[in-house]
Order: sequence, then C-alpha cells, then structure tokens
Amino acid sequence: MSNDPLLQPFQLKHLTLRNRMMSTAHEPGYTEDGLPKERYRLYHSEKAKGGIAMTMIGGSSVVDIDSPQAFGNIQLHKDESVKWLRELADDVHDHGAAVMIQITHLGSRTNWNKGDWLPIIDASHIQEPAHRAYPKAMEDWDFERVITAYADSAERVKAAGLDGIELECASHLIAHFWSPATNKREDEYGGSLENRMRLVNDILTAIRKRIGHEFIVGVRMVCDEVWDKGLSRDEGVEIARRLKAGGLIDFVNVIRGHVSEDEALSHVIPNMGTASAPHLDFAGEVRQNVKIPTFHAARIQDVATARHAIASGKLDMVAMTRAHLADPHIIRKVIEGKEDQIRPCVGMGFCIDSIYPAGNATCVHNAATGREGSLAHVIRKTNGLMHKIVVVGAGPGGLEAARVAAERGHKVTVFEAGSKAGGQILITAALKRRREILGIVDWRLSECERLGVEFHYNRFVDESDVVAEEPDVVVVATGGLPNVDCLEEGQELATTSWDILGGSVQPAKNVLVYDDNGSHPAMTIAEFLADAGSNLEVVTPARTLAPDIGATSYPAYFRALNKAGAKITLNLRIERLERRGNRISVILFDEYSKVCVEKEVDQVVVESGTKPMDELYFSLKPLSRNQGEIDYRAFIAGKPQVVANNPGGKFQLFRIGDAVASRNIHAAIYDAHRFMAAV
Repeated sequence: MSNDPLLQPFQLKHLTLRNRMMSTAHEPGYTEDGLPKERYRLYHSEKAKGGIAMTMIGGSSVVDIDSPQAFGNIQLHKDESVKWLRELADDVHDHGAAVMIQITHLGSRTNWNKGDWLPIIDASHIQEPAHRAYPKAMEDWDFERVITAYADSAERVKAAGLDGIELECASHLIAHFWSPATNKREDEYGGSLENRMRLVNDILTAIRKRIGHEFIVGVRMVCDEVWDKGLSRDEGVEIARRLKAGGLIDFVNVIRGHVSEDEALSHVIPNMGTASAPHLDFAGEVRQNVKIPTFHAARIQDVATARHAIASGKLDMVAMTRAHLADPHIIRKVIEGKEDQIRPCVGMGFCIDSIYPAGNATCVHNAATGREGSLAHVIRKTNGLMHKIVVVGAGPGGLEAARVAAERGHKVTVFEAGSKAGGQILITAALKRRREILGIVDWRLSECERLGVEFHYNRFVDESDVVAEEPDVVVVATGGLPNVDCLEEGQELATTSWDILGGSVQPAKNVLVYDDNGSHPAMTIAEFLADAGSNLEVVTPARTLAPDIGATSYPAYFRALNKAGAKITLNLRIERLERRGNRISVILFDEYSKVCVEKEVDQVVVESGTKPMDELYFSLKPLSRNQGEIDYRAFIAGKPQVVANNPGGKFQLFRIGDAVASRNIHAAIYDAHRFMAAV
C-alpha cells in the first residue's frame, strides 16, 4: 500500500472511503426540470472514474416549494428525484466512489419571483443583499412544514441509495437562524444560542426519526462568519460541539466567512491572486476542538497542499472542488505517478461565475467539464488515418488544438508569430494578481512537449509557408487585434490595454479607460493603472460596470479601484478623440439626455474587444477542400467535418477563437477541442 497520505482509506461510520480526496457540494446548473438527469450524472461519475473517494452533489438541493431554485438546484421535494438520484448513485458506486447530497432550504438566498411565486421565508424580515430578496419572518405554522420537508427529502435520499446527507448550514435558512446578524427574533427561536439552534436540532431530530441513526448525516457549517455582527468563532465552534454531543451528526464540513455581499463571498470562495488554502488552519482548529470527522474546501488547488492537509492532521477528508472541474482525474494521476500531467485550476473563478449569466458551470480551460456526454476527458486515439496538422497561432485555442490533435495520434506543427506561446493570456498576466492564468499555457506546453508537437516561434507565416508543409488539416488560431472602431474619429490617439500591459506604452498621469466590453480586459487594465498610480476614470456605455464579470471575481477589481480613488461613470458612449495640445479630449454621448460630454485627459485606453486577424484564413480559404465552411450540426454533435465543396483543395481549413470573432478563453478552447477531437 502507498504511504501517500492522500491515498489512505478513511472510515466514516460504516462507510469506507478509498482515499482522502473529495469534491464538496456545488451546483453546476446541470439539472433538467430540477432533476439530476444524464448530464448531472455523467459529470459526477467522471470524478468517480478519476479515482475520487467521494463526490457531494446538490449544492444545494432544495427541500420545499417555497425554496425555489436560485441557480439550477436539484428539487428534492419532487418524488421523481428518487429515480434520477438512484441512477446517479449506482453509476458513481460502480466506479468505486461514494456519493452524498447536500440538502437545504434556501431561506432568503433566492428570489420570490421564481418557481411558484411564493413568499420566501427566513429567520427575520431582513433583506438578503446578494439576491435583493425580502423574506417573510417564519411564523408558527412554517416550522412544522419546513421540518417535515427536510425529513421527507432525507427519506428520498436514503431510498435512492446515496451514502449520506449534508445539511447546508453556512449561508441559507439554518445558518440565518444561527447568526445574530440575521436572527432578530424574540421568541423561542431567537436570542440565546440554544434558541438559535432550535431549528437545526428539530430538523436533525426529525431526519433521524425518519431514516435512523445508521445513515450518515453531517453539516456544512459556518464556524466563524468573520463579521462583527455575525456568528463569532467561539459560538460557531460551540454549535459544532453541541451538534456532535447530541449524537445527531457524523461529520462537519467547515466554512469560514459570510456571503451576504459579493465582497464577503470573494473571501469565502477566493480566486486567483489570493493565498492558497486561507481557511485550512482554521478548519484544523475546529477538528481539534470538536473531535469529529472534518472536511473542508477553499482554494485547495494543488496536490501538495491537499497532501499537507491530511498529513498534518488538519482534515480527515480534503476537497479540491474547483480543481476537479479542471481535472476530474486528479487521484488517478497521483496513483499512476503522473502528477505533472494534472490540469491545474488557475483560480479564475470562471466556473462559479458562469452559472448565473450562462446558466451552468464551465471550466475556463477544460471544455469537457459538464459536457461528458459529448466530449471525453481522456482523448482517444484515432481509428482512422494519421494526419499532418498545421496550427497557426499558439494562444490558448491553438495550443488546445495542438494538444488534442497530438493526443489523437496526429503529427502536429505549430507556427507562432511571437517569441513564446500564450497569446492574449500573456497580456492578462502582466497584472501580477492574475499571473496564475499562465497555468493555462504552461500545462498545454508541457502536454504538447510530451506528445511530440513541433513548435516554430517568431514565424509570421503566409499561405505559401502553410502550403509548403503539405498539411491535411490547417487550424487558423491567429486571434485578434485590439478594436477601436467604436471611435468615429481619432483612432490614432487611442491607447489599448495591449500597449500598456505589453510594456510598449507607459501609463500616463490622468487616464480614461473606456469599456465597451464589460468583461475582464478593461478591468485588468484599470487595476493595472490604479496600481501604477494613475488618476483614473472608467467610463462605460452600460448601466453597470463590468456586467459580465461574476460575483467572486469583480470584488478584487473594485477593491483596487476604490483604493486608488478611481471615478466610475456609466451611460456614456464614446464618439471621438481630439488632440488638445499635449492632452486628449474625449467626446462622449449621453443617450438619455441626448447631449455630448467632453473630458480632457493625458491618455485614453479603449477596450472594445478584438478584431479578427483573418488575412491568413481568407488567403487559405480558396485552397482548402471545404473553403472554410463548417457543418455546424456535425460540429455540435462531435462528428467529423466532411464538407468538400472544393474537390481540388488539399486540406481542411478551420479557424477558431478570436480569429473568428471576439470572445473569451473558453470559447477558443472549446472550438479547438470540438474540431480536433473529431479529426
């Protein structure tokens, strides 16, 4: 048996877990009709295939109809959920892993205008800021109903054959009863700690009465809200002690912090640029004080940190939840001695931040996550002919195309105009806080080296260079260039984020950043300028700043801008730039008052996406067999492209990423993966 602490089994009551690695409950938004159907099942069973000991599903599964889905939650109050849960549990078990489910009543952490438009409930009539929801304070008849709903849901879970239940006691109804910040009641459910714990004790008692004491039941609980008006460390640890002493729970899954506002949430779920495992020592203190099996997840991204968490006795089970979205086969690679091949989580938060705008979670650089029904995490060798594939451009899309094609067994050559790979990721990484994003590039370069991909740097190729390679397939991944077409006049006076982050232009004293994109690029340059000491104003034509940046990511930008005293101006659309001596006049239009606004600064940074660098593509198009045409239905289905409207053409031609249109990293990687997995 291996001496690796991560690979040691753990006995949780009657359940033997094959190692110390787990994935905590989270809601990826993969439900259909509120039920964990095929997509949900395949997502979790992939982690079981990858060697994980236990996966938690349902973050969080809702127990009653007045707890409507906030983000695709499993609707555990539906009897038909048992069928789908059973299929999921059987699949996970078949691959040797355990599976538990998190259950909850969301309380006020949802919206009343969803589902059946019932009033939402909570401990007190206090607005939940993140969802801007105003709840009804629970009255007498609500308690019995909610307690019964928890017990009913627990019974469904047991009937479905899952291994256990975890109550969400960190940011939803139960936790809101615990916290003095959200519980202002003056009855038997408010005031003293005993009263504030009454609801959870009643729920756990009802669950145990319904499903017995042999079934595994635990809590994911906040043990310290790190909030002057919230639950203190002492009270949080005391709650855990009392729950254990009552014999009602079998484990605690430790959370630290509160999530009432997005800024606070960004510390509970920390992203890139923050310390590794910031709450691990605290979780270890809880374990030492309570002496109960202890789980924890919070920015534990790498195997070395996870191994330390177990070896040092801080945790019994360590969770690398977001890391398993990046690579669901972490433990398998550890067992096989292939830790260097683990795809790294870069901490970007794209997974959780994509749930609300896109409706489901996607990893920024693993296209197969959540798409296990159509894309494979382990690329299969081709059964057909071996091809010569030329990729032009070594940004994230080009690197993914090269990696997947090489995994398929093809001979791959990459041409890159720059001196090194990375594309726009190199621009982003100029902001020190975001340097982890380079992991997207570094991992692919390492994999391409292992697979024998041939790279040529400082090669700005034309169609004759490509044709000379005699390729069977050409992938144009040339990306784009900064777009300043939003300016009617004065484009030559504009500076781009590429200029400054790339080092060719120095930040000026007084700078206006114009953001017509609404995502990370403008905020990255704004933070860079703020750190550089510029007097900064950020202007956008939108009604909110950076609307496409998610709740766990934007707080870091806003902290930097607020610290620098940056000015934020909404609802102004740029028209033109004019020279005023050594300064630049920015003419903007207010679409609401129909007047022009003029601002004078030293430098104007325009962020309006990119324009495709598509000259090579269009020069190759008439030489290709498909003339660049794509069968989208085959593309979506993962089938080979068979368009051949130019029989004399010598190669298939695909273009991906920003060479098509300004999008993002994930779009480029997803394009590349779909094309190459079918070649």
